[in-house]
Amino acid sequence: MSGAGGLHIAIIMDGNGRWAQRRGMPRSAGHIQGVKAVRRIVEACAHAGIRTLTLYAFSSDNWHRPGPEVESLLKLLRCYLSTETRRCRRHSIRINVIGRRDRLPGGLVSAIEDSERLTAGCSRMRLRIAVDYSSKHSIVEAARRAPRGGLSAQGFQDLLAQVDHSLPECGPVDLLIRTGGEQRLSDFLLWDCAYAELYFTGHLWPDFGESELREALAEFSRRQRRFGRLLAETA
Repeated sequence: MSGAGGLHIAIIMDGNGRWAQRRGMPRSAGHIQGVKAVRRIVEACAHAGIRTLTLYAFSSDNWHRPGPEVESLLKLLRCYLSTETRRCRRHSIRINVIGRRDRLPGGLVSAIEDSERLTAGCSRMRLRIAVDYSSKHSIVEAARRAPRGGLSAQGFQDLLAQVDHSLPECGPVDLLIRTGGEQRLSDFLLWDCAYAELYFTGHLWPDFGESELREALAEFSRRQRRFGRLLAETA
């Protein structure tokens, strides 16, 4: 995956429930397979030299799902942090959970804080996991905290980082990937994705692996990123 180094990739991991239902399995089985896909992609991104990987694990709107499914998702998140922190330390991957924490179970908050503390010295890649995350809420809350005199774009970005418990140096998203066939942002990193390249795939998240990631990065490498400017004319 040449040319991938230094990028910030964000992924909306969609399709766990449908993956399970198509196999006559409970939706929770799809979420378990989704965790295995997370492990594959984290390792593949670290190997490719990705600078930051941000994964959409649990949106603020997911609270509206049936109670047992919400409970299962939050337990899986806590289990993932408990089992993967050691692996991340071994591969020098820094864990950072972004989003609200005031509505999460106390045990999950403790697991988040432990993972962030234990991986704070890791520098190979930043792994951000969005939990109880809403980009609209983050932007509104940052605006509420802004001083009356206003802020620069960078100052507002710093406020967003504070609101989200985010590492401030992650920078904007270069490539946003959404699995599962849907083509929308779903309230994910709206500020950070201002000039992100968008890549949508029909692969359900449990089926997304290194070869699918390679396809997304190959497509990204063919894009011409102008950032509102004209490309320089070639002779």
